[in-house]
Amino acid sequence: MKYEATPAEKSTVRITMTFTPEEWQDAINKAYLENRKKYSVNGFRKGKAPRHVLEMYYGKGLFFEDALNGLFSDHYEEILEKEEANFTAVGDPRVELGENFSEENVVLVATTPVRPEVTITAYTGIKITRFEYTVTDADVERELNAARERIAESVEVSDRPAALNDTVNIDFVGKADGKEFEGGSAKGYDLVLGSGQFIPGFEDQIVGMNIGEVRDVNVTFPEDYQAEELKGKPAVFTVTLNKITGKVLPALDDEFAKKMGSESLEAYTAKVRERLERNASVRSTNDTENSILAEIAKNTTAEIPDAMIENGEEMSMRQLENNLMQQGIRVEDYMNYLGTTREEYKKNFEESARRNVMHQLIIEEIIKRENITATDEEISAKIAEQAASIGREPAEYEKTMDPRQRAYIESDIKVTKLFDFLMANNEMVLFTEEKREETAAKPAAKKTAAKKTAKKEE
Repeated sequence: MKYEATPAEKSTVRITMTFTPEEWQDAINKAYLENRKKYSVNGFRKGKAPRHVLEMYYGKGLFFEDALNGLFSDHYEEILEKEEANFTAVGDPRVELGENFSEENVVLVATTPVRPEVTITAYTGIKITRFEYTVTDADVERELNAARERIAESVEVSDRPAALNDTVNIDFVGKADGKEFEGGSAKGYDLVLGSGQFIPGFEDQIVGMNIGEVRDVNVTFPEDYQAEELKGKPAVFTVTLNKITGKVLPALDDEFAKKMGSESLEAYTAKVRERLERNASVRSTNDTENSILAEIAKNTTAEIPDAMIENGEEMSMRQLENNLMQQGIRVEDYMNYLGTTREEYKKNFEESARRNVMHQLIIEEIIKRENITATDEEISAKIAEQAASIGREPAEYEKTMDPRQRAYIESDIKVTKLFDFLMANNEMVLFTEEKREETAAKPAAKKTAAKKTAKKEE
């Protein structure tokens, strides 16, 4: 077999594989031996008919496809290894027959998406926003109250109207243009007021209703509503309130804390604050790193192959499917509800997939340019840290590690070093939540005036 690899359009490489007639016949014979048991011919036991008999009975090209697949799979990975220094495949190839294909001219052409060339004009000396989130007493109080909500007792209410956060049981009949529409009616429906489960305005108008009361609720369907015939239309729902269920929150005391797994309210409050601070730290790091990459991306060009974007879309789609599955929702039902298909919905992730791919390419390129490495000592220290977290000895833990896990640890160390390098070599401007609030509070006219003044000064 001979091959030639040449650059093609949009970060792809065309690999042309040429096989001798002898290699082709060997592949045909191999395909025959592997597949002959699938075919029957009168006068022969199943799987025992000679190749020429099967080809005469079923057609000359009976084993062509399997032979071609065999030739390709036997050589493609080997070619990628040989060409490792020249390109890196990032997706599945598109395989076609060469021109004038025949048993004497066996040519396969694989168009393979490869990691694109990345051009970064600047990644140091840039002004970049650094994020730092803090935890306030109000944040802790909000989290404590949310915990109280989670373990609150449900109590049927009869001495007051429905209020926000109550669960109401209702019957409703919806009409648009005076006619009932599909999916607009139900009996005995449980709805949490304030959950945003229904279209805007519906739940607000249930607030204040008493048990047994009947009320017309007037709403307008959003312009982007999934049912085409209802988009932007006014509708009237005749609602009957059957039952109100309220919540009785536990007192904020030591008994409540014990239910949450702590000895005292003070201990539980400290645990909540620690968790919020840990989350704030992670959020600060993530947002700062994304800010760094977004700024460098402005100075970066790369011809990203479609396969890399499609892989990113697929990963996001699978994550969505896992989330739905955990909530007990079938993906098919969710797509039907939205009036779309899986493939159409997947396109919603195109922009984020493109951004994520570009960010990953930037990370890999700068690591290569700056020769950032992870030493054996650093990898061993990280392994020891992971082993300690699950109460195991480092040596024993390392023996059971998957090679991919070690590669991930090495990569994680390199990426951490990369961001340390980028933060040290760029002008990092702190942006806190307080500054965000200050900016949001300023009138637009003042912002415009400030911009004009700044331009004059420049």
